[in-house]
Amino acid sequence: MFFIAALPVILVLIWYISTAVGEKNFFVPTPALLVETFFETWTGDRITTDVIPSLTRLLVGIAGSIIIGIVGGLLIGSVRWLRALTEPTLEFFRAIPPTVLIPVLMLLIGIGDDMKVAVIISGAVWPILLNTIEGVRSMDEVLADTTHTYGITGFNRVRYLILPSAMPQIMAGIRQSLSIALILMVISEMFAASSGLGFTIVQFQRSFAIPEMWSGIVLLGIIGVIMSFIFQLIERNVLRWYHGLREIENAA
Repeated sequence: MFFIAALPVILVLIWYISTAVGEKNFFVPTPALLVETFFETWTGDRITTDVIPSLTRLLVGIAGSIIIGIVGGLLIGSVRWLRALTEPTLEFFRAIPPTVLIPVLMLLIGIGDDMKVAVIISGAVWPILLNTIEGVRSMDEVLADTTHTYGITGFNRVRYLILPSAMPQIMAGIRQSLSIALILMVISEMFAASSGLGFTIVQFQRSFAIPEMWSGIVLLGIIGVIMSFIFQLIERNVLRWYHGLREIENAA
């Protein structure tokens, strides 16, 4: 616990000393001012008008990315001809920055929440999809032949062989997609939006409400940290068998 808090404490001390010594900088608030502004800004009506809508879009986008990425990855990774057919197309769309698609999605979907969720999915789905495909491709051939010999096919093959074999790489893809989804949530709310964290932070910047702007950035960081800790707990439970196997292999 000490090591987790050590670096943030050091950074805050450096920040405190640098703002306490010398002339005041309008663009860099002191820690005390930022803490005060943070609670004044984000403990009132903005929780329901900005924070909750942003978190809802974020969670829906992550859920959609996980479902599309895992289902698509299992299908493409399991069927050789389908993988060969879709690989060039996947590489083409993967190379397109999701932010470039925002004007296109605004024209096709509109400027509502659907567009913002689509922007999140368009970027966050790729780490999950590609990691799932690679996880399926790297499946143990001996186990695959064994299940085939015993007549384990269809859904049971996916449930008991393919999905567990690919799960470590799937979880790695989900970990990467979380930060991408958070970034795209903010960016999507900067375009044709009337609420959300991204919209509010831009409004603070344009009105030179600098402490409020920094408080929004801090809130995004806190959301990212909370998401990371929640994911670690889920990953520890989902991959308990995998981590146990690695410990046995390392001990041997």
